[in-house]
Amino acid sequence: MYKNAINIITNALLVSMLAVYPALALDEGIDYKTVTAPQLTETPGKIEVVELFWYGCPHCYHIEPELQKWLANKPNNVALRRMPSVLGENWIMGAKVFYAAELLGVIDKLHVPLFEAIQEEHLELNDADKVADWFATHGVPKNDFLNALNAFVVDLKVRRASQIGSELGLDGVPSFLVDGKYLTSPSMTGGTENAFKVINELIAQITASKTVTTPTAP
Repeated sequence: MYKNAINIITNALLVSMLAVYPALALDEGIDYKTVTAPQLTETPGKIEVVELFWYGCPHCYHIEPELQKWLANKPNNVALRRMPSVLGENWIMGAKVFYAAELLGVIDKLHVPLFEAIQEEHLELNDADKVADWFATHGVPKNDFLNALNAFVVDLKVRRASQIGSELGLDGVPSFLVDGKYLTSPSMTGGTENAFKVINELIAQITASKTVTTPTAP
């Protein structure tokens, strides 16, 4: 009886989600692509959506309000994780800044303000000293930030982000990796609104594929 109740609840949640996010007819290779090198997810028990971005990218900055709206309405079985992309030498600093802030435990608080400072106030992303001064004005001691920026673990994460971008065949941002298997972006879908519709449909399909009704004994 217990298993049957769980199945009923799970299926009800799936039906509810599908009602909120109507099914789309997705075209693989146009709306999204299945990656040839699937990535391990880092959020156990959740369908993980990874935002691939760069602080120097105005499109990544302008998608943020829509991303926040999506976050407020996403299904409970979905988790967002951000990953800075490294598609060139001048992207390395942006990734280091992100992972330094993560190491210091301030990324959730300062991610959006940092984006705004870079895109609206023209903070020089590749000037470590100026970026450290900006963090200092937000309560992070300058030396603490600079030490984190040069930490070994930060360097490892930047290298890994670069490797993942290569494995995905990533050629631009913002992009979104769904459940480690499917890559989509506003440039593929024809706009930000459509990108989130595609993400929602992929989530619905993955959820449906993972929903298994277990028959109960009479």
